This record gives sequence, C-alpha cells and structure tokens, in this order.
Amino acid sequence: MIRIFKTIDGQTQKISEPAAGSWVALTDPTMEELATTADRFKIDLDDLKSPLDEEERSRIQVEDDYTLIILDIPTTDITQEKDIFYTIPFGIIVKDEIILTVCLVDTPILAIFMEGRVRNFSTTKRTRFIYQMLYRNAEMFLQYLRIINKKSDEIEKKLHISQRNQELFDMLELEKGLVYITTSLRGNEVVLEKLMRSTSITSIPRYEEDEELLEDVIIENKQAIEMGKIYSDILSSTTDAYASVISNNLNIVMKFLSVITIVLTVPTIMTGAFGMNVGGIPCNTNPYGFWIISGVCVLVTLLVGVILGKNKYFK
Repeated sequence: MIRIFKTIDGQTQKISEPAAGSWVALTDPTMEELATTADRFKIDLDDLKSPLDEEERSRIQVEDDYTLIILDIPTTDITQEKDIFYTIPFGIIVKDEIILTVCLVDTPILAIFMEGRVRNFSTTKRTRFIYQMLYRNAEMFLQYLRIINKKSDEIEKKLHISQRNQELFDMLELEKGLVYITTSLRGNEVVLEKLMRSTSITSIPRYEEDEELLEDVIIENKQAIEMGKIYSDILSSTTDAYASVISNNLNIVMKFLSVITIVLTVPTIMTGAFGMNVGGIPCNTNPYGFWIISGVCVLVTLLVGVILGKNKYFK
C-alpha cells in the first residue's frame, strides 16, 4: 500500500501524487509498488526492499543522491490470545525534497503523523520530521516496556496462586520479547549516535533548533535501554525463583509420597508373612488371632510413622 501526505496550510492532507515537500508511506508494499517507486524516485530497488527483511540490521547508508536510515521498531503479534513482543525494521529514505518510509506493518508510530496529531509537524521540514519519528519510536519502546512489566506483574500474581507451568512459559515469552527489544535499542543507539556526530549527510541538513530534539531522542533511547535491562534482569531472576519454588514443591510431594510408601510397606510385609499357608504361624489357632495381628500391624505402622516423622531428612 502506498499513501502520500503533505502539510498544506498547517494541516496534514493525503494527496494523489508526490510533490516537493511530501511524504510517501509504503506499508507492506507489493513488488509492483516497490518497482514503480524505485523507478519514479531513482532509488535502488534493493534499498527499498531492505526494510522489509525482518533480519535487516539498523544502519545509515549514504548514497550519491539519497540517504537510507534503517531502525528497529517495536510491534506485537496476538497468538492464542497472548501478545508476542518483537521488533521489525523500519526504513526512512530522504531523496531530494521527499521523504519515503517503508515498513511491513501499519505501525502506530506513523499513524499519529498521518492523522496530524503531532505538534509542529510538517512534511516540508524533513530533518525535524525524521527526528520526530525517531522520538516517537523511542517513546513506543518505553511504552512496550511498561506493558511487559505490567504483564510480568500479573503473571507473578497468578504464580502465587497456581504455580503452573503455563505461567512460567508466559514469563519466558516476555523474557524473549525483552531480548529482542534491548538488542534493537542498542542497534538504534548506534544509528542515533552517528546522526549526532555526522555533518556530511547532505540530504539531511542540520538545524540548530532541531539539535535539542535529537538529543532528546538519544536520551529516551538510553532510558529505554536501561529500563529493558532492568526489566530483563528482574524477569529472569523471578522466573528462576519460581522455577526453583515449583521444583521444591515437587520434592516435598515426592518426599511425602515416599514416607507413605515406606509406612504402608510395613503392614504389607507383616500380613504377607502371616498369610502364608504353612504350619508354625503364630496365632493360627487363636480365635482372636486376626485382631491380634491387625493390632500389632497398626502399632508397628504408627511406630515407623513416628520415627520417620522425627527424622530431619523427611521434614
């Protein structure tokens, strides 16, 4: 899908054909749309396809007449009524007086720009627009991290009650999502630092009034990295702790079953011995022999139970 936007009289409007100062948004484009866009704007087709590769790394690529910026953005996928958190590449191409964005999904990072809900946003101010998208991306990472932290707290409360394996699996899914996020944030940090240091990218001019916004983006990104690391450490330690608790509970149950087995073995052996159909068995002629043997079995069983109960290895 290809959508074209331009700020006209302070309002973001959708237009039919690209013009100077417009923004071309490609969302999950077809090969035909990619080929048409590459031919129209004289952009290498491989550069347009790069952000559509889920394994593409974050980087800045400067060509003769355009600049490609690839970053990772957070997204979710609902599987079996669960949110799976991961990241995908997002491409920004600056060409002449036009900005192109390429992404596999209709990300909420761009939705607020399309709806004109960003203050001081204009498609004609390319550098500020890029920095605003980067800032919005950093905010989205922070938002997703808070969601993950909230979900981990909910799962932890369930573990206090049920201690099922399913809760541990859910926590492992969140932990995997945190790994994706923190890794992507570090890759984005390299790109942001390069944008801050570089003064040779002619297609992205530097303006003093926008430098503070870029600094804010870097600060937000660093904060997201720190939050991701903290949440990842907490989640990892919590998962290990509850796995140990579940394992310990299993040991307690096995210990209890072992005690029951040992205690019940005593009367089984005794009654088996007295049940042999041979001569010389005690009480075989006594009319109260059954009750005597039963009473002895009960007393011996209780004695064994008391001895095992006082043993520290079975407590």
